[in-house]
Amino acid sequence: MPKALSTDLGFQTLSSTPKKEPLKSKAPSSEPLKLERRVDVSALFYGMLFPSQSGAETGIANNLEKSVISEVENALTSPADIAEKVLKLPSQLAVLDQKLKDDSVDIETLLEVFKTKPVLSIEVLKLCNSPAFKRSDKEVTNLQQAFVQLGREQIRRLVTTSLMGEIVEIKPIYYRRFGLQIWRHSQQVSYLSAEFGKCDPDTAFMLGLLHDVGKIAIFKMLLDAFQLAEPGEQPSSSLFKQVMTTKSLSLSALLAKHWQLPAIFETSLSQLASSHSKPSDELALAVWRANLISECSMLLQANQLDEDDLSRLLMDAGLTREQFDTYHERLKMF
Repeated sequence: MPKALSTDLGFQTLSSTPKKEPLKSKAPSSEPLKLERRVDVSALFYGMLFPSQSGAETGIANNLEKSVISEVENALTSPADIAEKVLKLPSQLAVLDQKLKDDSVDIETLLEVFKTKPVLSIEVLKLCNSPAFKRSDKEVTNLQQAFVQLGREQIRRLVTTSLMGEIVEIKPIYYRRFGLQIWRHSQQVSYLSAEFGKCDPDTAFMLGLLHDVGKIAIFKMLLDAFQLAEPGEQPSSSLFKQVMTTKSLSLSALLAKHWQLPAIFETSLSQLASSHSKPSDELALAVWRANLISECSMLLQANQLDEDDLSRLLMDAGLTREQFDTYHERLKMF
């Protein structure tokens, strides 16, 4: 059966179907017909993050899925409840980000602010010394060194990453893998978005970090629904996958609006949610490409994406295989 080709941010179809010739009255050729060959990237990625225990996928939602889908629809009409009860934005984020953005606030003042936030300071230092951000063989042991080695803008991104990471925490051990993987994906997308969004790399970075908050919210709803589910019930229908990949972007946009973030975040996320092809806006396009490359990288690393499918998707992303391999090696460090 042919597979649908899509990305997590919209359903962009690439086809290798040859041009059809007019029908002739001659005897049919013995050569087999070539069917359109597609790959559903979002379904593959979702399946990797949250595999069905039975291995079987159906087109009909079970009671567990229906319950969550209903909650998602309610959330789309009233995102305030989700923003307050399910996925609350860290209160420190806006204040700290403004201080780091303001060049008139000197480093000494910023260091004094960090002294009042020891947990955040530890998290930032851990990121400074992680393979993805480490700049030298010498370990960074204090924030003064961190500012010297990485610079103010990079510290600002690390602070944002640390604070946003708080909302991704998923308690039940059985499902923690989903939270870790989706957060890894969000970090990869934020990094790549800053690379591609040359018009405004800092906003592109934050947008990449935010693009999947709707998906995280839906997954947390799912965890609550499990408490009332029948034994053995799992989310395995194609319909639920569609909700996770399309409705989640709309929810991300609404959450950005409720959090009173600058309008550019809601605008870009809304464009990503409604677009069935590459977005035209530069920031939205940066996140669209970043998301696709991250999905391809994680699937390839998990041996769940073949070379032919990867080649097709890289063509859509506008990357050569050599360019992708360079990014792929960097993304492994997250």
